[in-house]
Amino acid sequence: MNPIPKDPLPDSTLALRRDPYRFISTRCLHFGTDLFEARLMLERTICLRGREAAALFYSRQRFQRGGVMPGWLEKTLFGRGGVQGLDEAAHRDRKQLFLSLTAPASVDLLVALFIDWLTIYAEAWTARERVVLYPEWQEILARAVCAWAGVPLPDVEVQQRTRQLTAMFDQAAALGLGHLHSRRARRQAEQWIGRLIDGVRAGRVEVPQLGPLQRIAHFRDHAGYLLDTPTAAVEMINLLRPTVAVSVYLTFAALALHTHRDGRLRIAGREPGYVERFAQEVRRFYPFFPLVMAQVREDFVWKGYPFPAGRKVALDLYGTNHDDRAWKRPDQFNPDRFEDWDGDLFDFIPQGGGDAAVTHRCPGESITLALMQAALEFLATRLAYDVPEQDLRIDYARLPALPRSRFVIHRVRL
Repeated sequence: MNPIPKDPLPDSTLALRRDPYRFISTRCLHFGTDLFEARLMLERTICLRGREAAALFYSRQRFQRGGVMPGWLEKTLFGRGGVQGLDEAAHRDRKQLFLSLTAPASVDLLVALFIDWLTIYAEAWTARERVVLYPEWQEILARAVCAWAGVPLPDVEVQQRTRQLTAMFDQAAALGLGHLHSRRARRQAEQWIGRLIDGVRAGRVEVPQLGPLQRIAHFRDHAGYLLDTPTAAVEMINLLRPTVAVSVYLTFAALALHTHRDGRLRIAGREPGYVERFAQEVRRFYPFFPLVMAQVREDFVWKGYPFPAGRKVALDLYGTNHDDRAWKRPDQFNPDRFEDWDGDLFDFIPQGGGDAAVTHRCPGESITLALMQAALEFLATRLAYDVPEQDLRIDYARLPALPRSRFVIHRVRL
């Protein structure tokens, strides 16, 4: 039995917070392994990276998600009782609901609504001296996803609801007042959606038949029971919040278009398949979510290393996407690498690994990719703008990481 290398710090939580995207990979390189052990939030945790580690991590026989999520994430990013923390039949049934809601025709409708709102906002941008894209993306996505989901969103509430949905992912990992703001936003959003759920069930709120809000309100779990109102609200927010979080990827997409001018020209020239390859490379290259966690079900041994029952395990998403064993020159931005990519479910894991139908891989990945392609085509073919001098360095200590300037454009022309 091989001893697992150990991070020498008595607790590595602060080190993880200082460099969340590179914490695992830098230590794996130091130890010359794909795993090491550290104390995170005072708990012994095995940290993993790489394709083989991802394939192991997404084994349902080896790991479980229930009871693993740190309390601060439940109270901000995910909410209590959502699909992310379920296992076995409960997870399968809930996951099928989300997969059905993100079927191709449904995604097409969301993208059409996104383009409609993006066009309206772009027209307004032409009259403004300066536009910061990151918050603009958030509001556009909030309007589009609420219209798609059947969630009423009056104009007077757009900024309020956008701030709430954004705070749940943008300030979840912040310290002090930022984290408290994220928790308050979670409570307010769950109350808002909970009232709608109760209204739909009582017939007081009219919503599109077979739309996401109506379907979640009337969804029955594997035992045949309606979800309680708080859980139904959490799952509704699990559609709204991640869609607004695509604003992070859209900001990086704009940065990539600016940095890689040949890519803009190839998208504008409508080169077959290129916009999808470009969007995928944005997802691989830029930081989004750093890691995911699980817990060992029963004792087992992997590559001679012991995994005791109950031990927490963290899988490095960003580091796996930058592993030079799977990706040639991974620190170079190269969309054409996806021309020959074989679709492996474990070497490219920006939103989790494995088959989304049976693992905890994000069921909204198709939404993310479709929205990114739509935004890239809009920026490259329908919008002209200048990019002023600004600080475009990526703040890797932030969760989510972003360009420091949030990407500013000016002199917008349609």
